[in-house]
Amino acid sequence: MPGSCDEMTSFVSNQNDTDMRFPYFATGEVVKGFGRGSKQLGIPTANYPENVVEKLPSGFDNGVYYGWAKVDDGPVHKMVMSIGNNPYYNNEKKTMETYVINDFDQDFYGSNLKTVMLGFIRPMTSFNSIDDLIKAMKKDISDANELLDKPNNSVYKSHNFFKTPQVKL
Repeated sequence: MPGSCDEMTSFVSNQNDTDMRFPYFATGEVVKGFGRGSKQLGIPTANYPENVVEKLPSGFDNGVYYGWAKVDDGPVHKMVMSIGNNPYYNNEKKTMETYVINDFDQDFYGSNLKTVMLGFIRPMTSFNSIDDLIKAMKKDISDANELLDKPNNSVYKSHNFFKTPQVKL
């Protein structure tokens, strides 16, 4: 039964013949990031710890991806994930920052986050201003909403991966 980061990150299968990266399943504890998502951007993100990021296969270019996410034993929601070093902020470390498309009442640091990435939206890029960054992020969210409504993507909302019991990592 899946439960650890090692087991999840090794379960990669193809959604179509042209892209062997997807779907990509990951799970891990939500850790504190840089604190910019909520405060500066108004788009709070859940960050995976370094051990999950380090297991990401090299085929995942820095960029923005879409898929599904589940926090602890809650419902499955649409998500957008940024993978990379966020050039606007000149980060040195690669991160996996997930925006779960849902309004949460509070932070969920320490919670278990399960995600399945289903596709690529755009490459990581720098922006001239914070407003340009926010505008791009809102477009990413809009694009993800549309893509995840397609039948070949919406089936993953009820994937067995999200039904397995939470395992403390």
